[in-house]
Amino acid sequence: QVQLVESGGGLVQAGGSLRLSCAASGRTFSPYAMGWFRQAPGKEREFVAAITWRGTSTAIADSVKGRFTMSRENAKNTVHLQMNSLKAEDTAVYYCAAGWLPRDIRKKENFGSWGQGTQVTVSS
Repeated sequence: QVQLVESGGGLVQAGGSLRLSCAASGRTFSPYAMGWFRQAPGKEREFVAAITWRGTSTAIADSVKGRFTMSRENAKNTVHLQMNSLKAEDTAVYYCAAGWLPRDIRKKENFGSWGQGTQVTVSS
């Protein structure tokens, strides 16, 4: 059973930065991809960024392109989401997820393991 634990969320002023991390533990960790998704109150969970675990494929949502960067540390079973130039509309619970099959890494339906989420609040 894989466990994903997010950290790094918090309250930040607009224009500021945060770095989220997600550490995986459990059985031998070798997903197809890792992703970040977010869910604001009253809205559906949406794609933010994703990266394949062994390859070099990455994807990022248009709404955060140029501001957010996802990276991975395979040896530590950890991924990060560096968030710069934060806006009030980035306020949400951010979830880390692992996908196990070679499918579209932008779709949350293709991710089978999820963390509990970490709150990010951006004050304007």
